[in-house]
Amino acid sequence: MLFKYLYDPSLSQASYLIGCQATGEAVVVDPLRDVDQYMALAEREGLRIVAVTETHIHADYCSGARELALRTSAQLYLSGCGEAEWRYGFAQGDHAVEMSDGHVITIGNVRLTAMHTPGHTPEHLSFSVTDGAASEHAMGLLTGDFLFVGDVGRPDLLEIAAHQTGTMDSSARTLYQSLQRLAALPDYLQVWPGHGAGSACGRALGAVPQTTLGYERLVNWALQPQTEDEFVAEVLRGQPEPPAYFAVMKQVNRDGPTLLGGLPEIPHRSGFEAQQWLERLGLVVDARPADEFALAHMRGSLNIPGSRTFASWFGAIIDYGTDVWLLASTEEQGVHLVRELMSIGFDRIVGVSVADDALIGVDTEIVAQRSPVSLAGALGREGLLVVDVRNRSEWDIGHLPGALHIPLGELPHRLGELPADGTIVTMCASGGRSAIAASLLLMAGASSVENLTDGVQGWTSAGFALTTDDTPVVLAPPDRRAARDAAAPTEIPPFLDRRMNRER
Repeated sequence: MLFKYLYDPSLSQASYLIGCQATGEAVVVDPLRDVDQYMALAEREGLRIVAVTETHIHADYCSGARELALRTSAQLYLSGCGEAEWRYGFAQGDHAVEMSDGHVITIGNVRLTAMHTPGHTPEHLSFSVTDGAASEHAMGLLTGDFLFVGDVGRPDLLEIAAHQTGTMDSSARTLYQSLQRLAALPDYLQVWPGHGAGSACGRALGAVPQTTLGYERLVNWALQPQTEDEFVAEVLRGQPEPPAYFAVMKQVNRDGPTLLGGLPEIPHRSGFEAQQWLERLGLVVDARPADEFALAHMRGSLNIPGSRTFASWFGAIIDYGTDVWLLASTEEQGVHLVRELMSIGFDRIVGVSVADDALIGVDTEIVAQRSPVSLAGALGREGLLVVDVRNRSEWDIGHLPGALHIPLGELPHRLGELPADGTIVTMCASGGRSAIAASLLLMAGASSVENLTDGVQGWTSAGFALTTDDTPVVLAPPDRRAARDAAAPTEIPPFLDRRMNRER
């Protein structure tokens, strides 16, 4: 048996190619939308992909299962479990085999046996993997988003991301029951999860790529002796806010991702064309590092640095009906970022330019930076508001006195809560998310915006304290707040209401 682990760090997502070298056949589990990587790997190993499957309907990335099955003429295997509303809508049209508990996918001497493990999602399957050429005993489990290294898949996404009201508690109880099935399995089984550290599909995932069931019984909180009620309370506590695009991905993957037939063409354009696009109020996303953007950028552009979290923050902030022009540090980075966006199902990139070219001959603006010492001396002054864009769990641990909490993913839709004038200082844990927030507020026409350098880390390192006080922030007198609210749309994108009606 050949076993290959493929990992995408931008999504913290793992997929697997498993082959029988005796017959030259292979199956791919949980593929990304960029399916060329699996086809190239199979070719290098002298294998032919004959089966494609996935553990569940994903929320955090655009599935490549349908695309890979089409491109390789492989048989597509999909879960047939769960409620009708969350079954695969394209399964019959694509002639997929719909699996239930105990279904076996046979690839030469290799067997993948489906185990229905609902809780994270109703249709979720795990797969035990057996190398029949070596033994009739299973070697390990492909657990998808059911069991992670040190954690389990969160059971609240249907309610939070897919807006299925009242499913959170029942899903948590279902997850508890699914975990009880593991008691009959041996300690030696390897566990190959679908995600690693950084994924929003769990609370505290481990960074190592695999584990064993026996080790998880020792260290994983979810496998310790506890009542169902205790488990439910703990698994729902402190889960991170899922990015807004999770709801889109859930529906896209249920109904069937658009088939591409290959990698997208990269629309390289001149810097002058990027300037024209911005002048017509088109959305320009500048993917340079935050410090470069802060020093000089095109007025009205949005900064989402092209780091490991680029696709996640892009999907969290920008609605899927928006055409976008990318500014990259290099053409090569532009190609990479377009492919990253493809992985979350975003295909509306109309132009890619090199940022240095786009900045030639235009008036640029800066993002002002505020040091912790300077901010400490200014806290409480009239006309200065600190906006903390971290997640709720981070805020609850401690925040600056008098700050207003708006998680970054919610900020585009909550601009009406902010004062029309004065200075807004954005902050987060270390300065990364707050840099995105500052650029968003400038784009929306805020009169004065600053970014707190190094965020909470810089604040505490400078010797200043945090508070857990949740006293509501009084932003402005009621008459001015009412006027601001009347002028601002309740759902401000697309995109940013054409730059806040040209900054009103």
